[in-house]
Amino acid sequence: MMESEVMGNYHASFGERDGETRTMRIVKVRAVPTLLSPVLANMALDGLEKILCEKYPKKTGGKVHLVRYADDFIITGASKELLEKEAKPLVTAFLQERGLELSQEKTKITHIEDGFDFLGQNIRKYNGKVLIKPSKKNVHTFLTDIRKVIKGHKQVQTVALIHMLNPEIRGWALYHRHGSSKETLSHVDHAIFQALWQWAKRRHPRKGKQWIKDRYFKRVGNRSWTFSGTAKDPGGKSTEKTLCKASSVPIKRQVKIQGACNPYDPEWDAYLEQRHGGKIPPSLEGRKTLAYLWKEQGGICPNCAQPLTDITGWHNHHIVYKTMGGSDHAENRALVHPNCHRQIHAKGLAVSKPRPVDDVPQAHPGALFHA
Repeated sequence: MMESEVMGNYHASFGERDGETRTMRIVKVRAVPTLLSPVLANMALDGLEKILCEKYPKKTGGKVHLVRYADDFIITGASKELLEKEAKPLVTAFLQERGLELSQEKTKITHIEDGFDFLGQNIRKYNGKVLIKPSKKNVHTFLTDIRKVIKGHKQVQTVALIHMLNPEIRGWALYHRHGSSKETLSHVDHAIFQALWQWAKRRHPRKGKQWIKDRYFKRVGNRSWTFSGTAKDPGGKSTEKTLCKASSVPIKRQVKIQGACNPYDPEWDAYLEQRHGGKIPPSLEGRKTLAYLWKEQGGICPNCAQPLTDITGWHNHHIVYKTMGGSDHAENRALVHPNCHRQIHAKGLAVSKPRPVDDVPQAHPGALFHA
């Protein structure tokens, strides 16, 4: 009952490309909110790309392509007529077999030079070049949420506000880092700065601008006007916490994954390892020692021989404990999975990596806090 109700509430929309210009079509699939909705949508839409490839092989020059993410997808075509008279009826028939239908008010064919929004991005051709930028609606929604957090915490400590904002800013910037987003990220930084400046002035209405600047906006490295605050660690030592800048996230192009790839199918293990194996996890960027260790190990945990990723996490392990004469240098370090790290200490396992360590006795079980 839930399955038919969910599947019966899907809707879709299109986009286009004419002649030399690409036709893009958005198909948005919406469902009754439930944890199973993305799974059901994936199951229902699985096979659509195969049908389109069989109907429009590359050698025919039809230029019909599908891009899908969970229950959202777009279809590109060489002309408006091709999409209206061939691709759309084909998709309609495909959905009808699964109890779905296209929503007429949300289905539209749009020229790529006019652009369209898809998954928070705006895709549009400018002077013959397709650029993908954060959509205006997405930017507006993000900044509205950020301003709401700032205005809703007028009396909190600076460090507490930074801890609330940093995950939001970093997560949003990482999501948009694969497009032409640099200008938009800088705009977002400026808008956040303005909101924080108003926040600081409201807290100290009788203080001058210079006092407020010196109190809340400091120079950190080569960055001036950095919103920052001082916090104390458990040992009582003061540390400076700074606000993350969206524009500091580097732009990286994304390679489209093969449509038939299934991470749960062993046949695709080699492809996925090759795809992820050469990439340093984003959280290691800018951290020279960790990035060096990751490259030295080929992104593989020396204990279980499985990939180290942001999802699995890792622990920077001392191969020889410091209490036994081990150093903090990279030669005595290895990145291992958190669970592998616990096994190493509990069972006294030896850790080795491609680069040999000086002849020092290996660590034994216990003293988990040393590594």
